[in-house]
Amino acid sequence: MRPRKCRLVRSSPMARFFKPRGIPLCDLEVVKLKDEEYEALHLSDYKNMEQEEAAKLMGISRPTFSRILSSARKAVAKAIIEGGALEIEGGDFERIEPPITCKGKKK
Repeated sequence: MRPRKCRLVRSSPMARFFKPRGIPLCDLEVVKLKDEEYEALHLSDYKNMEQEEAAKLMGISRPTFSRILSSARKAVAKAIIEGGALEIEGGDFERIEPPITCKGKKK
């Protein structure tokens, strides 16, 4: 078996937990969404990137990216359709901090 490649993650969610309004958390199933799954959704569905380009950014193959994206979509669909909570945490990834730039500052 080949060693697993660490996924590169550049984005962080603004919130790490989502739940339906009006239902106590103790009555909900919590569905986990890994950080690399969040990144795949962010790149593919939010930024409309092609899978090949997004896979390169994450340092993985296109088929691996496709599997991660499919898993992410299933987790989100399960939480929405079954009325569960969604928690973004964990996974096998390395956080890559984007370069800090000052808006409006001339070079």
